[in-house]
Amino acid sequence: MRELTHYIDGQHVTGTSGRFADVFNPATGEVQARVPLASAGEVAQAVDGAARAQEHWAGVNPQRRARVLMEFVRLLNRDMDKLAEALSREHGKTLPDARGDVQRGLEVIEFCIGAPHLLKGEYSGSASRGIDIYSMRQPLGVVAGITPFNFPAMIPMWKMGPAIACGNAIVIKPSERDPTVPLMLAELMSEAGLPDGVLQVVNGDKGAVDALLDSPAIRAVGFVGSTPIAEYIYARGCANGKRVQCFGGAKNHMIIMPDADMDQAADALVGAGYGAAGERCMAISVAVPVGDATADRLMEKLVPRVEALKIGPYTGGDDVDFGPVVTAAARDNIARLVQSGIDQGAELVVDGRDFHLQGYENGFFVGAHLFDHATTEMDIYRKEIFGPVLTTLRAPSYEDALAMASSHEYGNGVAIFTRDGDTARDFTERVNVGMVGINFPIPVPLSYHSFGGWKKSAFGDLNQYGPDSFKFYTKTKVVTSRWPSGIREGGDFSIPVME
Repeated sequence: MRELTHYIDGQHVTGTSGRFADVFNPATGEVQARVPLASAGEVAQAVDGAARAQEHWAGVNPQRRARVLMEFVRLLNRDMDKLAEALSREHGKTLPDARGDVQRGLEVIEFCIGAPHLLKGEYSGSASRGIDIYSMRQPLGVVAGITPFNFPAMIPMWKMGPAIACGNAIVIKPSERDPTVPLMLAELMSEAGLPDGVLQVVNGDKGAVDALLDSPAIRAVGFVGSTPIAEYIYARGCANGKRVQCFGGAKNHMIIMPDADMDQAADALVGAGYGAAGERCMAISVAVPVGDATADRLMEKLVPRVEALKIGPYTGGDDVDFGPVVTAAARDNIARLVQSGIDQGAELVVDGRDFHLQGYENGFFVGAHLFDHATTEMDIYRKEIFGPVLTTLRAPSYEDALAMASSHEYGNGVAIFTRDGDTARDFTERVNVGMVGINFPIPVPLSYHSFGGWKKSAFGDLNQYGPDSFKFYTKTKVVTSRWPSGIREGGDFSIPVME
């Protein structure tokens, strides 16, 4: 039985709390490792080490900090397959999907290499007689990232990349369900030349999270996970005077207009709805064809594609479409929600309830499900299922489809498939959702834009990665400067005004 560690001050540290969580192989249901759950004292040790390291790191100029990230990118590419295999073994996603997980994190690191430019302030010369005003961006100090199980490489890098580039030290608290990859990333950062303590990885549960939220040394907290936990972390972190950004659940709609290419729409729905077993906050979980004729044409294309999906372990080859969900509890929750859809009157067009994979009977596999004729009152529409379940709601008109996506309590992502530019333009202007795709099912922005939803999908004023991340991880100082040259003697007791 492997016993995992924390990563503190540049080395692996054995847990001392005496508490552990099991790390499963989702394909087999077997416990493959156990991870220590940090005590408040262990969290404090990591934060103290980060505070000591940050003082030096903040004094390193941005270009030299960027060079560490450049070397980290090289090492990520070198170890891509090793990282993907470790990720798949603990999460269950396919190897191509695991490589994509690493790659999308790597791209954010590449963007952060531009820190010398992104950290530049503003300057106004001769704002008044002999007076110059300028601003500078300075690091916050020690920050924390609390990251989820579904992207154990990408989201830790979304947090650590900009935080480190800005001159902060960061404590990452990864999911206890698949903690190996964040530990590997910390090792690679050390190999790339990051000073000990600038990146700490502390494994734990709610006790570790609360210790980070209550630590006076932690100046900012970033979180990705479910909406109830996002609300809790946002409230407690803000109450403790921290800068907080939290990203929660989603119920992403895809509107299919009558003029859409149905083959393209069906392919997009299958990939975006069932990829990674639906365990993505940007997964399409609701299909909204406009008009019954459109819905009938879509179902004709969609049903055989869903029935043909190949489900298996990551070792089953690159033609496996998706693997197991992460835990038995997740599998059971999906089953409950599927049953609720049946009980509440939705039509289960593709029924995956009896799916079993020979040789992997104890794994956490869930068959693909497809509902039709669902309504907005049903639990399968209102709640985030986080599984391979696609729910279809037929909209009588474009306006009904637009209202459906706009009025849902979640507002992470949305897509529309159409050949009409006027419709697409109107939709992007009016829909009440943070990220929009046009004939593009998973509109996750590239690294030089910022990621963030609206409504109950996000809490805080700034988004993840991109330009917003450099604002989130820095504080702005404004300097008004006047050098003595021809200054009249005597004090000036009025508030300064422009002359």
